[in-house]
Amino acid sequence: MTSLVSEIPAAPSAIALMHFSNRLTFETDCSDVFSSHEAGEVDFVLVDVRGPLAFERGHVPGAINIPTRLLTAERLADYPKYTLFVVYCAGPHCNGANKAAVKLAALGYPVKEMIGGVTGWLDEGFELSAASVANTPVACEC
Repeated sequence: MTSLVSEIPAAPSAIALMHFSNRLTFETDCSDVFSSHEAGEVDFVLVDVRGPLAFERGHVPGAINIPTRLLTAERLADYPKYTLFVVYCAGPHCNGANKAAVKLAALGYPVKEMIGGVTGWLDEGFELSAASVANTPVACEC
């Protein structure tokens, strides 16, 4: 008897290794961002790509706010091209971080997505900055 899980066979180990290793070049997670900040090892710029109202209501500590639509060469001119950007949005239900990553990559910057976004951050039990009304729904605007 074959389960729905194994109905389609898993990839050979070498292909799985390549696939999952490649994903890590595009993604980081909330725990790694938190741990890096706690250890003072921040070699990236953390960017919340939601709109200003959502950012004000609660954002990941250490993040700056640049809504996706404002990620332009002019806005980023002060950042050297080797600057690693880590982008996040509201959560897995939003593709704003993906759109921002595309824009940053097109501008020539290295970029990773913080998977989970604000939802993942809260799920990990981490606090938001300026989160006095963080539970109030706000449109993403990214």
